[in-house]
Amino acid sequence: MTAPNQTPSPDHGDPDMPFPHNTPTPDDLPGLSPKEIAGLPVELLATLQRDIDAAAKRMKAVTARFSTALEIRYATRAAEARRACGKDTGTVRFDDGDFTVLADLPKRVAWDQERLAQIAASIAASGEDPAEFIDTKLNVSERKYAALPEAWRRGFEPARTVRTGALKVVLEACEPGQ
Repeated sequence: MTAPNQTPSPDHGDPDMPFPHNTPTPDDLPGLSPKEIAGLPVELLATLQRDIDAAAKRMKAVTARFSTALEIRYATRAAEARRACGKDTGTVRFDDGDFTVLADLPKRVAWDQERLAQIAASIAASGEDPAEFIDTKLNVSERKYAALPEAWRRGFEPARTVRTGALKVVLEACEPGQ
């Protein structure tokens, strides 16, 4: 059993060495259970959180730079390959040395909601069902829901489901004297 000022990580240095000289790094966390991590001193958790956030920002920057480099190297060849296949978007394959390059240019379609509403009205006016061609999703913003009179809100409640997202915890050092 470790003392309160020691890390429970037996494979990271000497388990009898006091904190902070025997502290796990973000690279050590995959070898620890969530329960072991949760049992670390809050100061160490805050340090790990800061280190993980910094590493994530670095990796995001590295990933963006690397993706840009791949785009510089392969965008023209990928566009030519797509043109040869008669398509504007999608995945193409071509070789570069001993490697096959898969270049995917996804299709992102956006619809003008006002124009679709006009088209739906025209379809309905011609006697057809617009639902055969157009998907409709109804939504109520939380701000508008909260602004409704109480009696109206009660009418909306059977159609409303509230789900929570993932808990996000940020550790901040307290100011002296708090």
